[in-house]
Amino acid sequence: MVYCYQLTVLSPVFLLLLLMAASSPPRILLCGDVLGRLNQLFKRVQSVNKSTGPFDALLCVGQFFPDSADALEEVANYLDGWSPVPIPTYFIGDYGAGGSRFLSAVAELPSNKGFKNNGLEVCPNLYWLKGSGKFSLHGLSIMYLSGRQFPDMEGKGRYSRDDVDALRALAEEPGPVDIFLTNEWPSGVWNKSDLSEAPPRVPDPLGSDPVLAELALEIKPRYHIAGTKAIFFAREPYSNVDAVYATRFIGLATVGNKEKMKFIHAISPTPASTMAASEICLKQSNTTLSPYTLGDTTNNSREQTKRPANDDSENQYWRFDISKKRPRQDGVSGERLCFKYMSSGVCPQGEKCSYRHDEDAREQYHKNVCFDFLNKGKCERGPQCRFRHNLVEEGDALSKEAQGSQNGKSYRRIPEKNCWFCLSSPHVEAHLVVSIGGSYYCALAKGPLVQDHVLLIPIEHHPNTLTSSLEAEAELEKYKNALKIYFKNQEKAVVFFEWIFRSSPHTNLQAVPIPFSKASTVQKIFTFAAKKLGFEISLVAPSGDQSPDRFSLRSKFDGKSNLFYVELPDGHILSHYADDKEKFPVQFGREVLAGLLNIADRADWRNCKLSKEDELQMVENFKRGFENLDPA
Repeated sequence: MVYCYQLTVLSPVFLLLLLMAASSPPRILLCGDVLGRLNQLFKRVQSVNKSTGPFDALLCVGQFFPDSADALEEVANYLDGWSPVPIPTYFIGDYGAGGSRFLSAVAELPSNKGFKNNGLEVCPNLYWLKGSGKFSLHGLSIMYLSGRQFPDMEGKGRYSRDDVDALRALAEEPGPVDIFLTNEWPSGVWNKSDLSEAPPRVPDPLGSDPVLAELALEIKPRYHIAGTKAIFFAREPYSNVDAVYATRFIGLATVGNKEKMKFIHAISPTPASTMAASEICLKQSNTTLSPYTLGDTTNNSREQTKRPANDDSENQYWRFDISKKRPRQDGVSGERLCFKYMSSGVCPQGEKCSYRHDEDAREQYHKNVCFDFLNKGKCERGPQCRFRHNLVEEGDALSKEAQGSQNGKSYRRIPEKNCWFCLSSPHVEAHLVVSIGGSYYCALAKGPLVQDHVLLIPIEHHPNTLTSSLEAEAELEKYKNALKIYFKNQEKAVVFFEWIFRSSPHTNLQAVPIPFSKASTVQKIFTFAAKKLGFEISLVAPSGDQSPDRFSLRSKFDGKSNLFYVELPDGHILSHYADDKEKFPVQFGREVLAGLLNIADRADWRNCKLSKEDELQMVENFKRGFENLDPA
């Protein structure tokens, strides 16, 4: 299978370039528990949209499905496509009558396979935010936790430890989170509030969750939206520890509630990533201290966040709190991997953490091995998961079915027959191949960024193009020169780039054509994007160095480092060495070029899939123009 091999979801570069094109802040509607009352909800949405819109999206928190099966017909009319959803609508709260039945079918749809943080499509304009995650919506950074603290009568609707740990890891990524969506309220959010309209006290754990208070402390969202308490409460903004900006908490009532409390609310926040530091740190005069910190109390404090020893939420709270020991249900601690240590190499709890700090597993994780596979020995996403479900030891990637050990641990290596790029593999999509040489073959990319997006791939199972033989390097240069002439005949330049990570199984050098008019700006936009992400990308050969850039790069590369490089249309090369602890966006090259060409929606190859018939036509067209230039 010939893929434009990308391994992560949308990176900060893609978000940045997308936001650069935005002209005005998005307009978002927020809604509390729907309880299956979709007719009433969407009637209200259409009314608000007509009077004060248009709005870009609707975000629903709290229970989305009805309490009883009697109201399922109304829901089914929308989910089956008989009634239209008026604007893009995203929901958590995937429990209640009919939730499991409808959503189990949704998860099996081919379009929803794989790892998706930005919602599974239930029907046109309706998206289910499953589990937990982070995604971008009109430039806004959104996090969500779909479950509740406790399950329903059927044992459904509860979030998992993995859901919470994933959010904690995501919270460590740079940049503010604009909106945090949860079903329940964080415990103690009304602390230190002086609002005359503050909500009545509702004892924990009924509709409030201490785990969410911990997450709110770590995530520090600009807006925190929740439901389940059946009341409306817009708290004063509160200050965050170690953050210059404030958080606004909004609790929303239930759709169609008899008390006529507010269940829909509109906001229009400017994405934090587009704001100047002076703008984002502005605070209103009524900003309070954080309600989740027990220090610095004032006379305005309503109560402290307390959990009685006999409170049923106690075990649930400490189950996720990283500051306490968390034994497994079988009484054995330390069997599961620590997500924080895996992602960053540092865990605040150190030796006190009850999860395992496994350096070998962390190394494999940064080689793009699936975390679930490492942690549980299996991955529920199966073959649709974009991460590896096998482990490869350095220097032995050519072993077909070998078993090996590393520090006494048994690992199964990726066999060639399962490789997407090996010509002998049953998984290779041979119909995309356009030329086969002695050491390299040329194929069109699966899900191309632009027409004639080409991959140059070693025929042998090799992790990079920089440590190949001189004979193979000579053939690669012939292919590159042929592509330069091919694209020049179309009045286009070509950009080559490669992402090399240690022990990568089978590399590819990507070639993307761009208009001549944009060739001079390639170096500038790569440098700009790297700076925004907090790293430097520099020229391989400084001024005065007479050696060709690629020759210099090959001579300096040790074959063991993580490296991104891009060859500019003028022949110079920009490169960046990434250490194992660095969260380098592996789609960096494609996303920067997508921004340069103003096609940011094509940064993810999965958005660019073609039918096999279209792919065959694309290959035929390329061969027709490349035939006289083909080095093979």
